[in-house]
Amino acid sequence: MKISRAYYRSPIGLIEIAGGEDGVRSVAFVRRTSGEAAPPPESLETAVRELDEYFAGARREFSVRLSLRGTEFQRRVWAELAKIPFGRTASYGEIARTMARPGAARAIGGANHLNPVSIIIPCHRVVGHDGGLVGYGGGLWRKRWLLAHEESLLKCEPRLQNSPSGKRSQGG
Repeated sequence: MKISRAYYRSPIGLIEIAGGEDGVRSVAFVRRTSGEAAPPPESLETAVRELDEYFAGARREFSVRLSLRGTEFQRRVWAELAKIPFGRTASYGEIARTMARPGAARAIGGANHLNPVSIIIPCHRVVGHDGGLVGYGGGLWRKRWLLAHEESLLKCEPRLQNSPSGKRSQGG
């Protein structure tokens, strides 16, 4: 399969999106483009649009098709990372417990580090056991920016409360 690339100029740097007809394989911060001129497949155009919506504050979850390469364990970890809600964080230990692997926090950290689709699978939402910011392939300053971006958007929302029926409703 031919791998194509598309680029997105985000508020925190240039992002390269790579993949093909079967989906996005990687989303990474880069310093410059590869100079590739061919039009990207639809999945990459979708990723660019969804990243633009995310940075504009209009998207909280991504729906672009992914084509991830990794071990079964890594793919399970990435699936758990994708469940961390927008504007929230989870520790490696919390993810390990969710996966019924309470002693696997370090292995979870290793899989997190190898996440090939930054932002789309929100590895920036993973923090240390004490809530402190720990490693991020794009740099801690970007992780801090992404978390602050999401937190600021949550603060702008009307407060939601549970109604007696169990459904969420607007409240004050």
